[in-house]
Formats: sequence, C-alpha cells, structure tokens
Amino acid sequence: MPRLLSFSLSLMMVGIVALLHPLADAQSVQPATATANKQKITPSIAKAPEAAKPAAQAASPSKSSVKKSAAGPAKTKASPTAPASAQAKSSAQASGTAKAALSKTKPQIAAGQTAPASKAAPSRRGKKARETKAATARKAAHPAPVAASAEGVQGFEKQISARSAIIMDANTGGELFAKYPDNPRQPASTIKIVTAMIALKSLKDNDVVEVSSHAASMPSSKVFLETSKQYQVNDLINAVLLASANDASVALAEKVSGSEENFANLMTLSARLWGARNTVCRTASGLTALGQQSTSRDLATLFRYAMQHDEFARRMREKTITTSYGKVLRNHNKALWRVDGALGGKTGYTVAARQTYVGQFSRDNQTIVVALMGSETIWADVGKLVEYGFKKQKDEQLAQFSHSASDGSMRTN
Repeated sequence: MPRLLSFSLSLMMVGIVALLHPLADAQSVQPATATANKQKITPSIAKAPEAAKPAAQAASPSKSSVKKSAAGPAKTKASPTAPASAQAKSSAQASGTAKAALSKTKPQIAAGQTAPASKAAPSRRGKKARETKAATARKAAHPAPVAASAEGVQGFEKQISARSAIIMDANTGGELFAKYPDNPRQPASTIKIVTAMIALKSLKDNDVVEVSSHAASMPSSKVFLETSKQYQVNDLINAVLLASANDASVALAEKVSGSEENFANLMTLSARLWGARNTVCRTASGLTALGQQSTSRDLATLFRYAMQHDEFARRMREKTITTSYGKVLRNHNKALWRVDGALGGKTGYTVAARQTYVGQFSRDNQTIVVALMGSETIWADVGKLVEYGFKKQKDEQLAQFSHSASDGSMRTN
C-alpha cells in the first residue's frame, strides 16, 4: 500500500513537471522574440537623417507601440507565424512613422535654412560684382568735377575782409566763388561804369559839354571842371573811368538827360537791361544817397558786359591819359601795377560803402571778373580773390577734361 501511494505521487509529480515545461519554453521565447523584433525595427528607424532631430523624436513613440505589438502574441502561446506578422506590422508602422517624420522635417529645413542657390544665380551675382568693380575703378581713375569743400570755401571767406564778394567766369558768367554776393550795399564810385557806358552809347567823343554849377560843386574825387569852360565828351569819359571824377560824371549826366535825377533813372533801367537785377541808382557819381544800392554780383555782371565794348575796355587798360586841354589823368586802379593779368577795373570809396571794386583779369586763356563791396583792405582782398579764382577755374577745367576723356574712352572701347 505504501508503495502504491508513493508511485502515484511520483506520477503526479511527472505530470506537473510536464505541464510546467511548455510554459517555461513560452516564457523563454517571449524575450527572444521581442529582442529580435527590436533588432529588426531599430535599423528602419536609424535610416532617418541624423540632422533631423524631430524625426528621431517622432520615431521614439513607435518603439513603445512596437514593444506592445511584439509582446501581445507572446501572451497567447502564439504560433510561430504570430511573431513574424507582428514583426512585419511593427516594421511597417516604424517605417511609416519615420517617413512621416522626414516629411515634417523637410518644410522645417526649408523655412529655417537658405536653400542652395541655382547655378545661374552665382553667375549673375558674379557678373554684377565685376561690373560694379569696373565702374569703381573708372571713377577712381577719372573723377567727375566736384565743387570745393565747404570747409575750404569757409576758410577762404575768412581771409577776405570784404562784406560781399564774387568771382565770376568772364566767358560763361558762372560763379567761381561768392561771399554774400546778393547783399545790397552802397556801390560808391564803382557805379560810374554805368555812367560811362551810357555816355559812350549816347554821345560822340568830340561832342562839347558845358558844366553847370551843380556839376562843378561835386566833392572829390574830381578834376575841378570850371563853369566858364566847355569840355569834350572824350576827356570827361576818361576822367570818369580813370580819375573817378564826380564833377565829370554829373556834367555827362546833364548832357545826356538834362538832369542828374533823370539820368539816375536811366542808369537803373540800363542796369536792369544789362543783367543787374538788384541795382538802384540815385546819383551819376555813386555818392551815398538814400535808396541807392547794388550788389557784388550785379557789379560783376555790369563790368563783364561793359568789357565786351571795345572802347570801354581800351580806356580801362590805360594807366595814364593826357586830356586835350593838357591835364594828366592817372588810373585809380592799382591792380594794373600790382596784379598779373589785370585788364581793367573801377574803384570806389565812401564812409557808408567802405572800399568797393570791380575788375577783370586774364591769364593763360582764362578770364575772370572780381567784385567786392565793404572791404577794409581792398588790394589784399583783390589779390587773394584773383589767385583763388584762377586756381579754381583751372581745377574745374582739368576735372571736366578728365571726365570727358573718361567718357570718350568708355565709348570707344
């Protein structure tokens, strides 16, 4: 009996062991299958680019889903085909997830980075760069005409004592330098250039002029005309231009218009016709008078016009002239002795006007007109203005020639 009981117990133990053995095998297969699935899925995820971090992040959730799908068949004693189908399904899911991650990363790369330029773009940029470089080289070799710097002009202005001044190109009328050129001031005797020009146009050299008491009473400068004598127009015009004679100016005015007042109105009208827009005359001599005015620009314009008249220009060049009645007239324009290239000029002075001047100069086929008003050092100012004017004119001509040559070379190439 005991033997039979022990034999029965042994058979029961063998049965229990047999029943437990398949479960152990199934449990041992589960980790192996999961590991195999993991190894096969990992390469499909690894195919995503390393640079696209979002793809890797998007792929990570698929790992958990793969683990779940791989672990699912293990619980069901799954047949040999069950792990394979789960593996295929998980691989497809992982591949789809990776592709979706890649498709999402492409727009991000396009938005965050600059797309590579096409082959045509570099060539266009290179061509444009070469053209810009060539243009810069041409400009450096042949600079266009430029005006003097503001600092240079202001520095030169401080060297001039005159309150108003201008340098004008005699050929073109262009402005080479200006210091308050349109400020109206008393012109003093420089306005006598208008008196002389009207007399030259209105009278003949051998016409006879009688002198009124009003004309003879004019203050200096004067040639001391006498009321009891008659004088030739030629002598009186020379006295006005060279000796700046006030009495001769009034005598000519009365000869032309009957009175100095009428003649002054004619002077204002003539000045306007000759280009002086801001000149108003009240006397034939330029002596200070209420309402009388001119500007340095107007004086330069008037003198430039007058010097185109051969008879006027001839008289202006004379340093001394002897009248028909034996009086020697000496030119007040000291620039004829002091400044190289002086062709003629007219001086003026009153307490109200201070020193005034207008003159024309020529050097090396260059001609300028200089006018100044309100000067305290007239001849120093004239000398500086003349030198500055010729240098400025020469610099501008060289710059224009260089620029023109550059344009010509560009057209012929």
